[in-house]
Amino acid sequence: MTEARADTSRRPNRAALLAVTCLGQFMVLLDNTVVGAALPDMQQRLHTQLTGLQWIVDAYVLVVAMLLLSGGVFADRFGRKRVYLIGVAVFTAASVLCSLAPSLGWLVAGRVLQGAGAAALSPASLALLVSAHPVPQERIRAIGLWAGLSGIGLAVGPVAGGVLTDTFGWPAIFLVNLPVGAVLLLVGLRHLDESRNPGAPAIDVPGTVLSALGVGALTYGLIEGGARGWLSPVVLGSFAAAAVLLAAFVTVEARASAPMLPLRLFRQRLFTVSNTAMGVVGFALMGSTFFFSQFFVSVQGSSVLRAGLQTLPTTLAMVLVSPYAGRLAARFGFRAVVTTGLALAGPGLLALGTVHADTGYGNVWWRLAVVGIGFGLTLSPLTGAAIQSVSPQEGGLASGISSTTRQIGAVLGVALLGAVVRTRQSGGASFETGLDDAFLAAGAVTTTSAVLTALWLTRSKPAEPGPAAPQHFADPHPDALTASDEASASSPN
Repeated sequence: MTEARADTSRRPNRAALLAVTCLGQFMVLLDNTVVGAALPDMQQRLHTQLTGLQWIVDAYVLVVAMLLLSGGVFADRFGRKRVYLIGVAVFTAASVLCSLAPSLGWLVAGRVLQGAGAAALSPASLALLVSAHPVPQERIRAIGLWAGLSGIGLAVGPVAGGVLTDTFGWPAIFLVNLPVGAVLLLVGLRHLDESRNPGAPAIDVPGTVLSALGVGALTYGLIEGGARGWLSPVVLGSFAAAAVLLAAFVTVEARASAPMLPLRLFRQRLFTVSNTAMGVVGFALMGSTFFFSQFFVSVQGSSVLRAGLQTLPTTLAMVLVSPYAGRLAARFGFRAVVTTGLALAGPGLLALGTVHADTGYGNVWWRLAVVGIGFGLTLSPLTGAAIQSVSPQEGGLASGISSTTRQIGAVLGVALLGAVVRTRQSGGASFETGLDDAFLAAGAVTTTSAVLTALWLTRSKPAEPGPAAPQHFADPHPDALTASDEASASSPN
């Protein structure tokens, strides 16, 4: 009787925990797609060019990519509730700053702060959920709800972005986070329980700084190269700096006792190929969706609201397909499901490269849906493959690296495909022609990746655990790491 009474007393707290963590992750995922719908309005009202739009997106994604691993360790060391609430507060305040931004520079600064908040909020929300459900079956059920409910933000984003932007202008897409953040802070302070892992590893500060500077310099060169010219001193200097910084990062990580990126993991073929494919998914998915609303508004003359609705097939297909991808992989294997997904998404993007101003929407929506179905089949199985390639104790680390790889791919996708468009325009081609080439490039890379996974997405030999692997979701149960990480992957961030 006493035990039953104790369980009953914990249920309201768990219900509040699930609601708070789901809503926080929902807010982060909503931001991923709601901004895309507002890009045409931002371009007009801020008087910016394509380069400015690239920075609005990449400033956020770059910071998330570089701080995601450290955010998980930070939550384990200093308290998951504390880091979660700090992340919510930073994300909410940054959203207000974005909504009030009088210029492109202020908006990009706000997006940087938003990325920092998301990098703390997202891993801490999952860590809170995992630590509160020590029983494996309860934990898996809770994480499934977390992934499914928060993932709705991806599908809602284009529609919400279109409605808010069309009615109030682009600042409204950021200002809507204010009441959500306020509710999360009030409920979280009252209902969340603090938890931490005293044995969590130290944060790899040199690795974090070098990786951020290196990828940032590379991103700067790719974005500005399309605007300034590929042979300009600033662009060449940024590429040179990126090469030096990334080489220094590899050197530091190879010598560090507890690196954020243990290079020994890449000796496993399954780990290397799955992360390579995940980088391609981030590259092609984010790089192409960056242009969806711009295509409908700038090329086909749609309103912002209508464009938001027109881009829905991709995100909706991903939300519907992603939850089943893990089950399909368990039945047919990682290689079969991932290769099928890439083999659908690649030709889907190639087909989008043949769409023009006079193409009816009836001949466009199914291409967007095919792309969404294809990428929806890849996310969870690729993270599952990365986790399977390492020891059970390193599941959290493998999942964190997989998520970071996807984010880095997204940064480079927006930068490089945007550079394709700008380069074609500087040569006298139209914006429509530039978009066609960008979609064709994304499709070619994705289709090539399908061949790569078909040949090599298999385990080479059993993985050997390293001496001091960081546990970014730090739960005492190894199966909790695997379950949580695969569920996390089913909800694209």
